[in-house]
Amino acid sequence: MGYGWAAERAMNSAQPLYDLAPLLRMLAMGALIALVPLAWVLWRNRGAQRSRRWQALTVLTLFLTFDLVLFGAFTRLTDSGLGCPDWPGCYGNASPLGAHADISAAQTALPSGPVTHGKAWVEMVHRYLATSVGALITVLAVAAWLGRRRARRAGGRALDGPSPGWATLTLVWVCVQGAFGALTVTMKLFPAIVTLHLAGGVVLLALLCVQAVRQTAVGAEDRAMPQPAGLRKLAWLGLAMLSLQVLLGGWVSTNYAVLACSSFPTCQGSWWPDMNFAQGFSLWRPLGVLSDGRPIDFSALTAIHYTHRLFAYAVFVVLGFLAWRLHRAGVGVRPRQARWLAGLLLLQFITGLSNVVLDWPLLAAVLHTGGAAALVVVLTWILEAQRPRALAAPAPMVQPRVVEAHL
Repeated sequence: MGYGWAAERAMNSAQPLYDLAPLLRMLAMGALIALVPLAWVLWRNRGAQRSRRWQALTVLTLFLTFDLVLFGAFTRLTDSGLGCPDWPGCYGNASPLGAHADISAAQTALPSGPVTHGKAWVEMVHRYLATSVGALITVLAVAAWLGRRRARRAGGRALDGPSPGWATLTLVWVCVQGAFGALTVTMKLFPAIVTLHLAGGVVLLALLCVQAVRQTAVGAEDRAMPQPAGLRKLAWLGLAMLSLQVLLGGWVSTNYAVLACSSFPTCQGSWWPDMNFAQGFSLWRPLGVLSDGRPIDFSALTAIHYTHRLFAYAVFVVLGFLAWRLHRAGVGVRPRQARWLAGLLLLQFITGLSNVVLDWPLLAAVLHTGGAAALVVVLTWILEAQRPRALAAPAPMVQPRVVEAHL
């Protein structure tokens, strides 16, 4: 990064970190953007049952959340995270248009700093998209509780919308994500906060994926078939290892440690380069410095990068073995899941290698983040599709009405 943080803080000292003046306009902007996919889903499924419409909206919200994760990676990788140094707006305005004078002054005072007109727009577009996704998740939560209310009034148990429990949990989680997004800005890209914000976005994808799978017939045929021994445990192991790898990858990215190793498969010409793990994994510290203010050593960045690379080998083996087991099963959706898993693993290898040997090209870096998020979605799909059926009381059968013929 190389920013003069003292100068940058002094430059923005007159602007409060939290300025809620544009909050209502930001929420209105997010709701307006959310109306576009909501209206499209309702129009596209205008003749369908209510449950089908909410299924379509859940899947679309999952897709838009994945896009948001990609754009968040783009925001971080283009150093646009502080394009607007306050939250939720930009210098107390709902868009960079109203903050034009402040942005110009900041850019003039510190030309190499994080505040430019282009970066401000990237940051604010990210916030607009995040607000719109939050609005869609709110709609899903409201629909879930209204569906439960209708079901109770009708005396039935089946819901005609999203699951209230999962939808509410997702709504709570997206609010937590918003809080971490605010802290990312106000704590000046504090590495631990930025990493947790990335991880929170991936968790949000998993929550939406569970709902999308449960609302569709995907995987229903698998649950009716005998489960291969140990396959579900292997998928859980893969998801746990992948989750840790996502955190390690976020730690690499937020500490700008990608270029600490510019060769493959060795690092700095060695299989075990000089590494300072104590500094590298000192978690609660500002960007680029230790808790006492001393700059971290290059060997610390090497430790961060190489740990991520070494653990990637283990994740690749486990997920590759899982893909082979799914392909070998050869029934239901498992071959399709195997192809997705294998394809994403190949994408991760190519983009990860490109980040190292091609000096961190932007497209490869964004795709690498997207590939990791997609792997989490696929593993969630695998686990949910193979979830054992709950033992529930059978629904009462409707007996056909017998019409007696009077002779």
